[in-house]
Amino acid sequence: MTAKIIDGKAIAAEVREEVANETKVLADRGIKPGLATVVVGDDPASRIYVASKRKACAQAGINSWDHDLEASTPQDELLELLARLAADDQVHGILVQLPLPGHIDEELVLDAVPPHKDADGFHPYNLGRLLAGNPVVAPATPAGIQELLLRTGVETTGAEVVVVGRSNIVGKPVAAMLMQKRPGGNATVTVCHTGTKDLASHTRRADILIAAIGQLKAITAPMVAPGAVVIDVGMNRTESGLFGDVDFEAVKEVASAITPVPGGVGPMTIAMLLKNVVALAS
Repeated sequence: MTAKIIDGKAIAAEVREEVANETKVLADRGIKPGLATVVVGDDPASRIYVASKRKACAQAGINSWDHDLEASTPQDELLELLARLAADDQVHGILVQLPLPGHIDEELVLDAVPPHKDADGFHPYNLGRLLAGNPVVAPATPAGIQELLLRTGVETTGAEVVVVGRSNIVGKPVAAMLMQKRPGGNATVTVCHTGTKDLASHTRRADILIAAIGQLKAITAPMVAPGAVVIDVGMNRTESGLFGDVDFEAVKEVASAITPVPGGVGPMTIAMLLKNVVALAS
């Protein structure tokens, strides 16, 4: 068996076209969605990622304002900027790129983004609504994962889903979304992490395996059940290139479908961010 490659680029292009059409509808009402991005420091991966988001905004007809701050920027200065963006009626979504420098309280900064302008869906209010099954916006990467499953016809109802990783950015929210009783959910979800004993015994039970632990090729072929759908969220940069958390070449011979890195979840994250901005503008 050789797995079907889930083309995140193609599916993201579909979503972005839908977003562009939605922005045209809003334009008829005199509304142009706007996203303000804030980057603190010069992390190369963050810079590249945010640049991609800005380019995607332009293509979708969304205004974009860039705020690139030095790594030494005081926390108070960052909070003052967020307060100004919160008060700006042209800004419908605010994105603070993580990680932040060590001297800045990440939780305090995320809390400073108003829930109704929280493009990433990380504010505690929005995460609470997500858990309750009534989200305003969902974190972009988990939303992208769910959209990939929906648009490729992967059945989630009654499926055994194993999420490897418990971050607030991916692991926890995607687990909450996939257990909700709605399309793209209604699954039985297990969340594994660094404290999990015998990880392979859990991953081998999965009909759908989501790897989001940030460890290069941590998921190997013997850890995957034959015919499983494997979603690789990992982005690990090496001298040889960009690789995921899954040993792609080996696992694709076991799985029924798999996302590549790059070209899988990454493009979907950007597409769903744009979708969030339009939803907030609406």
